[in-house]
Amino acid sequence: MGRRYRQAERRERSRLLDEFTAMTGLHRKYAIALLGKPPPARVRRSARSSRFDSEAVTALVQLWTACDYPWSRRLHAMLPLWLPATRERFAMSERVEALLRSMSPRTIDRLLKPHRVELKRRIYGRTKPGTMLKHHVPIRSERWNVQEVGWCETDTVAHCGVSGEGEFANSVNLTDIASTWTETRAVLGKGQRFVVAALDEIRRALPFALRGLDSDTGSEFINRHCVAWCYEHRLQFTRSRPYHKNDNAHIEQKNWTHVRKIFGWKRIDSEEAVAAMNDLYANEIRLLLNYFHVNVQLVEKRRVGSRVQRRYDPPMTPLDRLIAKNLVDTQTAQRLLAHRAHLDPVQLVEAVQAKVAAILTIAPRPVVKLKRGLKPEIETQKLRERDARFEDAPVRSYVAR
Repeated sequence: MGRRYRQAERRERSRLLDEFTAMTGLHRKYAIALLGKPPPARVRRSARSSRFDSEAVTALVQLWTACDYPWSRRLHAMLPLWLPATRERFAMSERVEALLRSMSPRTIDRLLKPHRVELKRRIYGRTKPGTMLKHHVPIRSERWNVQEVGWCETDTVAHCGVSGEGEFANSVNLTDIASTWTETRAVLGKGQRFVVAALDEIRRALPFALRGLDSDTGSEFINRHCVAWCYEHRLQFTRSRPYHKNDNAHIEQKNWTHVRKIFGWKRIDSEEAVAAMNDLYANEIRLLLNYFHVNVQLVEKRRVGSRVQRRYDPPMTPLDRLIAKNLVDTQTAQRLLAHRAHLDPVQLVEAVQAKVAAILTIAPRPVVKLKRGLKPEIETQKLRERDARFEDAPVRSYVAR
């Protein structure tokens, strides 16, 4: 109306003024002041120039990719560990390195927002509840409150692809509650003695003594072999409630970060692939995730009204958490720190990628589905081979020594 009023002739202005006062109820003299005065020019504030240029953002994205896409708080804590190794590999100047060290978690979030991609996929388990000795293994459902290492949760991850038929690889995963130190081994099938052999190798690989074991109700754990093994090594053996995955929340998290995120959902069912998986689990993955990847631990959780507030400890690697909490002796701590000082995390990442690619190129065996009634000759031969392998066979493991 103001623009029309200022451009109109005298008689047209009077008519527009009558219309405007009738609609708004304003006084005529006030309406003349409003319509006759041009609106002030809108001053657009120029955006503040960021000191993080494209070179710094490119280096941040490269480092974020090498660290396996952690969230900003974890990445901020990982920068001091990873920058010395990535300085030469990514041809990073001193100016860019200084910019990366000065970034806050909020700044990292803002700069990585265009590059962040979320992948969501539901995981279906292949665990069959065990019935043997089930009532002889006590249930643990309360929150862990331990101040010493050695109290661990364990679980298996199936590499069966889209079909649960036949025999396929399973990753036996174990994590310590106090330090988040994690060890993994692979076995072919879910044989009870094979799983126990993998747990025994994990026990020997831990940098601390194993004190207790908590598992789900799967038959690979709730059996006489596992109970006898725990009794032999004086381990407290407990289990979770059936269909309550949150009872084993610590190991369920590690099933994704330490197994599924690395190998995906492809079927793996050959002895050659399982041996290669164990070589990767016992070397590069173990060193990379326990020495160079940081995580956080829940310190406190309280309800305020309808919301739950959670407080976490500072992000640390499992090795740094072992040392910060004095969970291992001085000699072991010095040995582990000296070992980490001679490692290159980016080189470990490249080795992991190369070995995983080689494992996934091994073609899975054709799945033979056993049918009732008349069986073909190939199915009969497969049954004979399976019976000959498992009947009265000595205890042997597919875990690489």
